[in-house]
Amino acid sequence: MSSRNSLSSGAARQQRLDALRGAAVVWMACFHFAFDLNHFGWIQQDFYRDPVWTGQRTVIVSLFLLCAGMGQALALHQGLSWPRFWRRWAQVAGCALAVSLGSWLMYPRSFISFGVLHGMAVMLLILRLAGPRLSNWLAVGLGALALALPSLFSHPFFDSRWTNWLGLVTHKPITEDFVPVLPWLGVMLWGFALARWLLAKHSLLLSGGLPKIFEPLAVLGRWSLSFYMIHQPVLIGLLTLVQYLRPWAT
Repeated sequence: MSSRNSLSSGAARQQRLDALRGAAVVWMACFHFAFDLNHFGWIQQDFYRDPVWTGQRTVIVSLFLLCAGMGQALALHQGLSWPRFWRRWAQVAGCALAVSLGSWLMYPRSFISFGVLHGMAVMLLILRLAGPRLSNWLAVGLGALALALPSLFSHPFFDSRWTNWLGLVTHKPITEDFVPVLPWLGVMLWGFALARWLLAKHSLLLSGGLPKIFEPLAVLGRWSLSFYMIHQPVLIGLLTLVQYLRPWAT
């Protein structure tokens, strides 16, 4: 089975949602290209503290998780079976493990133990189990609570790599990517509630056509997991090659 649509929940195609996910993919790739340029020393930027970059990261992750929540609502609406869900979930979880391994090889002191794919795998399970039992208003309320809880409560117990995945940390861990269940589950819950509301009240906003100019984004959004997994190795490989060839060009 291909990894098509694995960053969503496996619902039947909705071009507009795919295009939104594709736009997030393009933005992510541009962000990572700038990050890689900084890593190679070709630009000087603070990706860990500068609001220009931290703000972009927040929006990009939010778009992915919003789309994932909407995709899960569509999957439940269309009766996605548990075996199909598990196959798609296994793709996300497997890629999360690959990201941990790859980042450990490249950044052994700040490798990714719980990044966006790890968080998505856990949150998709939560939503699959709890989603059918939630009203839209309850999903919105629980989403708001999830978003607020890390600011209301934290404890040193949650600061280790074994426990920080929950998100109730006293300080952000040293890692290249960190997307804990709290507060990010709140974004996915809001996406879930938004899609169910649209399905009930304004279904054409989801199922309507897409201008041709945006069709490439929809295609990219359908292959978001594959693109996510290959784009950084490709970018880093190309930049490594350019760096190697630069002395020969001077």
